[in-house]
Amino acid sequence: MASVILEFRKSKTNGKGETPIYIRIIKNRKAKFVSTGIKLLEKYWDEKKFKVKKSHPNSARYNSFLAQKVAEAEAIVVSLETSTKYATANKMKDAILGRKPESIFKYLDRYVADLRRNNQISTANRFNATGVKLKEYVKGIDLSFEDITVALLKGFSRHLSEKYKNKTNTIHTNLKSIRKLYNDAIRDEVIDAQSNPFSKFKLTWDKTDKIYLTQEELDKIDNLVLPAGSMISIYKDMFVFACYAGGLRISDVLQLRRSNFDGSHINVIMQKTNDPVSVMLPTKAKSIIEKYSTGEKLATDFIFPIFDTRVKYSDPVILHQEISRKTALANKNLVSIATKAEIGKEISFHSSRHTWATLALKKGMRMEHVSKLMGHTELKTTQVYAKIVNSDLDKAMAIFE
Repeated sequence: MASVILEFRKSKTNGKGETPIYIRIIKNRKAKFVSTGIKLLEKYWDEKKFKVKKSHPNSARYNSFLAQKVAEAEAIVVSLETSTKYATANKMKDAILGRKPESIFKYLDRYVADLRRNNQISTANRFNATGVKLKEYVKGIDLSFEDITVALLKGFSRHLSEKYKNKTNTIHTNLKSIRKLYNDAIRDEVIDAQSNPFSKFKLTWDKTDKIYLTQEELDKIDNLVLPAGSMISIYKDMFVFACYAGGLRISDVLQLRRSNFDGSHINVIMQKTNDPVSVMLPTKAKSIIEKYSTGEKLATDFIFPIFDTRVKYSDPVILHQEISRKTALANKNLVSIATKAEIGKEISFHSSRHTWATLALKKGMRMEHVSKLMGHTELKTTQVYAKIVNSDLDKAMAIFE
């Protein structure tokens, strides 16, 4: 049961020596305070009886007012404790103040706005898309955090599967966004941890194979003859370059300028993580850069002629749109390249990242070095490639059969 009492909060005494009187609500050892609006000098407060002393000229009126406020607060607290399973001190305070429960959609909008201010456009778009789908599922009804139950999450999962034909991992990504909001709201004390439906709802994830190329398959693509200067030829060179250049993401390869190459190293700030990385290029990667260095070049020119130098890429929204557009074109061209090279794998540009990691480990590079160059924040993210390499070695041992 929650307790409701008056508290003379000496910690908030003002310059005039006046101390405010608060209603204190304690539930599960957590305290919340609601101001009564009354301030007194300490000599007028009876600490034992929780009342204004008779020596104060307005003691009768103040005590009557305070008793009424405590009674109202107690009634609200009892009502909440009998009507809801998760009656937290924070909810009780909001109810006493007449505040409505926090809207998850308004909370989401603020979160998305913060992401955009920090130029995290891709993440902002992902969270916003989840909000649009959820709002559609509940037919535009404004939901508080408390309205989202395990049953609602299950229904939303079915909605994503049936209407959008989302697979397990896409559904997982949408639900993970909602879970992130809950975790942040708990940290911000907007809601209590007990009301988090994800404590009883487990997200599912299907393991997917990382598509990578063997050295032989990579050589096939590298040796593929394509029309000189064609877009498909440029995308092929970008892919091969990434396979040798530390597995740089396409977002970083697209933005490589002459100034990022010092003759031996590529020095960039990673688009995704905003972390600096310096990659010493092997001969193959340097030869590709040299191929695109003929003629007069400015330090600000892009190494690979995919981005239009006239576009204002300093605008994070425009940059995100262009990266998304060029990534789609790259992946479309790589499907054709794999077919022409007679490689029976559905590769995308991200396959270059997997290819570099597996080749690096096979050639003896230490795990922590692979992790550092790839920009992984945790070594366990890189360890999956070690499992791939071990699997390849197991298959190689089949020759003894």
